[in-house]
Amino acid sequence: MTFLKNLFLILISNPDKAFLEKEDLYVHLSDEELVKQIVADNDPMLFGKLYDRYVKMVYNKCYGFAKSADEAEDLTQDVFLQLFIKLRTFKGKSKFSTWLYSFTYNFCVNYVNRNKQLKIRDKSVQVESSEYKLTEEVPDESLFEMKADKLKKCLEIISAEERSILLLKYQDGASIKELVNLLDIGESAVKMRLKRAKERLLEIYNTLE
Repeated sequence: MTFLKNLFLILISNPDKAFLEKEDLYVHLSDEELVKQIVADNDPMLFGKLYDRYVKMVYNKCYGFAKSADEAEDLTQDVFLQLFIKLRTFKGKSKFSTWLYSFTYNFCVNYVNRNKQLKIRDKSVQVESSEYKLTEEVPDESLFEMKADKLKKCLEIISAEERSILLLKYQDGASIKELVNLLDIGESAVKMRLKRAKERLLEIYNTLE
């Protein structure tokens, strides 16, 4: 862990006495109000309140991309380090939790792609209507019937984008509309990515013993 990351964690995890005395002032602030205050003061200790609210959610999402708990923990700290730097880009057009979810997702996808030296795909996907008829849709029931151990192996093999959209849809229960907002792509592109991810997952599942 880098010195900068260590210092950052110490700051947000160990607030000084003066801050603790006024801590109750921030307990009832909404996420959006808290973010506005953090940006105005550029206060890492106040940022610690936001960290406490969302560290579990961010860790759980990072764990879906990581190969170990330690890697997920490092990813989580990296997300929050970047979040502190980029927090002023939050414009309040959506709930902060939704914005942070998308921020974490994009960070993790970039991390995985960077490590694998893969080119990040263009977000714009050209979809012809005929493409939907090339193969039959994989029913959700096919996924639900998969054995947990084989499913885990499959999720480790498929690409980061495929894994993340499947986890968002079936683990986190995101709707198509929510996926459109989170991934910042059109509805047809979301449906096509889901379709292809399910097909790829089923294809790998059937090759495993």
